[in-house]
Amino acid sequence: MKQYKKNLMRASSACISAFFVILIISFISLNTPHGYILAVSFGATMVLLFGFPSSPFAQPKNIFFGHIITAISGIIFTFTSLPLFFAIASAVSIGIFFMILLDIVHPPAGGNPIAILIGQYSYDFLLITIILGTILIIFLGIIINRFLLKIKYPS
Repeated sequence: MKQYKKNLMRASSACISAFFVILIISFISLNTPHGYILAVSFGATMVLLFGFPSSPFAQPKNIFFGHIITAISGIIFTFTSLPLFFAIASAVSIGIFFMILLDIVHPPAGGNPIAILIGQYSYDFLLITIILGTILIIFLGIIINRFLLKIKYPS
C-alpha cells in the first residue's frame, strides 16, 4: 500500500506538471505567428522530466542536445533521394548513434526524425520548434521540479 501511495503521488504530480507545460507550449504555438514550438516527441519528454526527473535521460543537456541531434539527423535526410522508409530508418538510427556516442541520450527524441521526414519539415523545425521548445521545457522543468515539487533537479 505504501508503494501505491508513492506511485499515486508521483503520477499525480507528473500529470499536473506535464499538463501545465504542454498547455503553455500549446498556447504559445497556437497563438503566435512565429511557428510552433511544440513537437510530438515533447509528450514523451514530459514522462521523463516529471515522472523520472533523476534519470540521466531527463537531464537538461540530454533533453536539449538529444532533441537537436535527432532533429538535425532528420533534416539531413530530407535532402536525400532515398525512399521515405529507408530515410526514416537511417535518420532514426543515425540520431541514436550520435546520442549514444556523445552520451546525451534522450529516448523521446528518437521520434523527431520520423516526424520531420513524414512532415517534410526544414531548418525552421530545428530552429523554432526544437530549440525554443526544449529551452522552454527545461526552464519550466527546473522551476516546477525544484521549486514547486521540491525535487533536486537537475541531478
